[in-house]
Amino acid sequence: MNKIKKYLILPIGITLILLSICMGRYSISLYDLYSLNDKATAVFFNLRLPRIIAALLVGGALSTAGASYQGMFRNPLVSPDILGASAGASFGVAVGILLSLNVQTIQFFAFIFGLIAVISSWRISRRIPHHDPSLVLVLSGMLIQGIFTSGVSLVKYICDPYDKLPAITFWLMGGLSSITLKDLKVMIVPIILGLIPLLLIRWKLNILSFPEEEAKTLGVNTDRIRIIVIICSTLLSASIVSYCGVIGWVGLVIPHLTRSLYGPNYKVLLPSSFLIGSLYMLLVDDLARCMFSVEVPLGILTSLIGIPFFAYLLINVKKGWL
Repeated sequence: MNKIKKYLILPIGITLILLSICMGRYSISLYDLYSLNDKATAVFFNLRLPRIIAALLVGGALSTAGASYQGMFRNPLVSPDILGASAGASFGVAVGILLSLNVQTIQFFAFIFGLIAVISSWRISRRIPHHDPSLVLVLSGMLIQGIFTSGVSLVKYICDPYDKLPAITFWLMGGLSSITLKDLKVMIVPIILGLIPLLLIRWKLNILSFPEEEAKTLGVNTDRIRIIVIICSTLLSASIVSYCGVIGWVGLVIPHLTRSLYGPNYKVLLPSSFLIGSLYMLLVDDLARCMFSVEVPLGILTSLIGIPFFAYLLINVKKGWL
């Protein structure tokens, strides 16, 4: 059954990519593209190709980060949003826009503040005695998220209302409409740097589900693995936030969906989360572009889809899954 599910991803992915090429405000056919029609070629290389690649990277990166956080913390309720990584990165980007910094510096700010948020959530949860550590971690993340969200509001309050405020507000909604091939060349670097280590150590995430002493007897340095997961997952989240704004619920919902399809083994779960997250984001972005005459901000649409879907997952949860 898993083989059928595995091979279904390929035709579904190809179909979605072909539909994404053709659909949009300026519709083109595959024949026009094949015959090198000037209009079709311009639309493809300037609009469709950057957006398709961006959607695949964004969905895959957020899903991989979410699955990695869940494995490291042994908590199925955490994600970049819940742990405060997205809120911390948002604060870093807002400060960068306020100070008119260049893109690379804004990315650095997003990463540093996202890292501070995740580590703070983790440290606070470890200091609070409670019979349910999963709940404490979620509550700690919500606390840190609230602090950084307030920080973003403060930045919006003090910034220029005619220039910086609209830029920050529009960016917070999340979207891929402004992504170009030039942006992708810069954005893909931190995504690759975050993805490769996580994929290389994905089998060790299974060992983190064991008790600490048992994991160490297997020769795994759990502290080092946790540091790698936190840094790489936060780098993925921050790089997405710095270019595309806040796109929520992907890192929470997609790992759950993937786990229900392929099981909890992280050797399979992590790459599968990347693939399913990529296709999910491509589908949602197509809806954002084509549902109405005006494009819907991607962050709004992922929330509208993700929240009820996650509620459905919670209601129909399987034993040993959540």
